[in-house]
Amino acid sequence: MTDRFAQDNLPPAGEWPVLLLDGLNYPEHLNCVAELLDRWVQSGAGDRPCIQAGALRWSYAGLQDAVNRVAAVLVDKHALQPGDRVLLRAPNTPMMIAAYLAVIKAGAIAVATMPLLRAREVSYIIDKAQIRLALCDHRLLPDLLAAQALSPGLATVLAMGGDALAADMAAASGVFAAHPSRADDVCLIAFTSGTTGQPKGTMHFHRDMLAICDCYAARVLCAAPDDVFIGTAPLAFTFGLGAVVLFPLRIGASTVLLDQASPEALLTAFRDARPTICCTAPTGYRALIPMLAPGDTASLRRCVSAGEALPAATWHAWHDATGLRLMDGIGATEMLHIFIAAPHDQIRPGATGLPVPGYVAKLIDDAGADLPRGSTGRLAVRGPTGCRYLADDRQSKYVIDGWNVTGDTYHWDADGYFWFHARSDDMIISAGYNIAGPEVEAALLRHPAVAECAVVGAPDAERGMVVKAFVVLHGPPDPAMARTLQDFVKAEIAPYKYPRIVTFVDALPRTETGKLQRFRLRDA
Repeated sequence: MTDRFAQDNLPPAGEWPVLLLDGLNYPEHLNCVAELLDRWVQSGAGDRPCIQAGALRWSYAGLQDAVNRVAAVLVDKHALQPGDRVLLRAPNTPMMIAAYLAVIKAGAIAVATMPLLRAREVSYIIDKAQIRLALCDHRLLPDLLAAQALSPGLATVLAMGGDALAADMAAASGVFAAHPSRADDVCLIAFTSGTTGQPKGTMHFHRDMLAICDCYAARVLCAAPDDVFIGTAPLAFTFGLGAVVLFPLRIGASTVLLDQASPEALLTAFRDARPTICCTAPTGYRALIPMLAPGDTASLRRCVSAGEALPAATWHAWHDATGLRLMDGIGATEMLHIFIAAPHDQIRPGATGLPVPGYVAKLIDDAGADLPRGSTGRLAVRGPTGCRYLADDRQSKYVIDGWNVTGDTYHWDADGYFWFHARSDDMIISAGYNIAGPEVEAALLRHPAVAECAVVGAPDAERGMVVKAFVVLHGPPDPAMARTLQDFVKAEIAPYKYPRIVTFVDALPRTETGKLQRFRLRDA
């Protein structure tokens, strides 16, 4: 029996983006885990190195065994059905990858969440995706159990790293046949913050998981089976999922996992694991530069920058320090991964790049009319992946005339390169994290001292942008009020979203009709 929730909550057919699938030739029936994992073991490559995390080493056969045992536990003991949604919460650990792949292999739908999210944020996702089963790292259980109290539809929570799941896996079979999914069955719902502050679920198919590998990783990154990948983005970000799971598995390469993705941990892994491909945000590269010693980056041959715009100054500073050319790229959760970038030998510092093979891009004006090269306007893109929101009226705003309109303003030069200008919505991108201003405002407004507030992004040399809050209080601020509000927000929502700058004002700028004039705050 198949749960039809995802199929029934796809956007209307007329609101889908046009998909470009020529040349990819995926079969009608496809389970992406069979392609990403099982085929390597079946072809005799099961002993190939697959995952290293500290002292732990898993081969492809070792990962397959863990995946099969988790899948068997979920199906046999917890009655997991094809189409069911399963919440996943963990740092970047081998068990997180095993759980991710097990859910999809069983024909169900993975819904990964950022480890830093608080109970209220996780509860929204549970309710929106109607999730009844969760796999959670034992260290993150308190917030998930608090979310479960808010969302009683979550009936079962299994602790990864807990004795019960380990015992069930030990008793389960290491053989599990992949569910005969269709290529266009939903296998992933990835949530992203929107400009309204309410996360949007983006639904992706089995074939999408392979398409980003066969377009970006194969044709732009040009990865090879002997590459060793490393990255800092959480697996709940599709940038991280592609960089450290899908890309290496697609070609039989290996990956290095960082439980704690600090610059210091990344540098230690450079020295110990000798990766060849690094994927992180510009902030990460900037933080590494003063820490580098001779030889630290000698093993690297490709460095991918995404998650926020890459300043030309950062590109040059990294190149001067290491001799390595940063490969910039823009992706979106709606598109699953990077769709504009430049091959290593076609990089222009400061430019995001060219459409990834398989994708096409253009600029449009505010009315939706096409703009010629040499113009600046809103970015629109098509390719083998595209936006399909989970039961969300905002679908018609993201997909216009079959094009995915990303919310980014770009300049398109005469040679076809795209140069980032700004976000055209209220999203703040800070150190690679997407932060919706209205969500931070909602958290601030829950403090009894706050009468009104508005949040914008402020330029910052280290993080690209930081969250800046303009706050109107019910009374005069005391000297500690800014810190009080910052700590309050950290407790309400993920800590990285807190306002690093708090400015107290007597009133917020508004139009005669009462609409907030955010541009005046940004100018301030």
